[in-house]
Amino acid sequence: MKAALLLRALTAALLASVLVVLPAAAQEKQGEKQAEKPDKQEKLDKVSFGTNWVAEAEHGGFFQAVADGTYRKYGLDVTIVPGGPNDNNRMLLIAGKIDFFMAANTLMSFDAVANHVPLVSIAAIFQKDPQVLLTHPELKITRLEELKPLTLFVSKEGIAGYFQWLKSEYGFDEKNVRPYTFNPQPFITNAQSAMQGYVTSEPFAVEKAAGFKPGIILLADHGFNAYSTLIETRREVIDKKPDLVQRFVDASVIGWYNYLYGDNSAGNAMIKKLNPEMTDELLAYSVGKMKEYGIVDSGDSSRDGIGAMTDERVASFFNKMAKAGVVRSDIDYRTAYTLRFVNKGVGLDLRPRK
Repeated sequence: MKAALLLRALTAALLASVLVVLPAAAQEKQGEKQAEKPDKQEKLDKVSFGTNWVAEAEHGGFFQAVADGTYRKYGLDVTIVPGGPNDNNRMLLIAGKIDFFMAANTLMSFDAVANHVPLVSIAAIFQKDPQVLLTHPELKITRLEELKPLTLFVSKEGIAGYFQWLKSEYGFDEKNVRPYTFNPQPFITNAQSAMQGYVTSEPFAVEKAAGFKPGIILLADHGFNAYSTLIETRREVIDKKPDLVQRFVDASVIGWYNYLYGDNSAGNAMIKKLNPEMTDELLAYSVGKMKEYGIVDSGDSSRDGIGAMTDERVASFFNKMAKAGVVRSDIDYRTAYTLRFVNKGVGLDLRPRK
């Protein structure tokens, strides 16, 4: 159902056809002031933003910022280019055909460094990766270690990514793994199994198909501390148009606050128009799970605003992935991201008071 992780499989051969060597980024200035919101601007800057899958609630804040005029308030005319099973918007970003891209998780950022691709993550919209393993409710599983004896339905991309971390940190064994083909039926019929998914969608699909609510183990709550739904751009865009980058990040953050905590009907209407499979029920479920599990707004975002990132968090995840053999330990992972455009507290006034 989800194909975001497919985009992480960059290869040198594929990149060679589009990759252009760009100048190294200029040294970043710290403490840069937040871009001013232009209330009135005669000419809007045209911006294109590619998502990594078809329109859905997990992209809601971006659609909300288009639909409610937030991007326009920041002087931007934004076109969202939806992804899909036969699309690769990240390659369009590399080729200079679009301006920004929504990367699945931090592993993609590390992969760009390893392949000498001049892309930089500039904001992390999801503080938690929504990757989960689902279980049958009668097993009453609450700890990740309890999954080890079960048959595990894991995708090819999952085996190359998070499952290597499960082996390294928790001693999981690939002998129990069976291919996950984005069809929940094998899991539903095998009570002694677990299935991968996103907390925002697969539990809903299983409940509709099987009539039971599956148990949910969110990997992010057990140490898989990747950022997810990152905004990426090319180094040249940062160097030449830092004000535009700041405005796009700030407006996207505002869009996400409005989508989560305000009237999100305008954003949802855009999503449903682009993807009729997104029902009101599923959209509401996905938003509810994003809130319940703190996918977008938790941890550092409580203090620094949605989109927050820290050096310590990226270093921690890199060390785990290097230990698990998922990424090369000799790459300069620090070039994969920048804190220049985040951690400014943008939109915190829109957060509900507790």
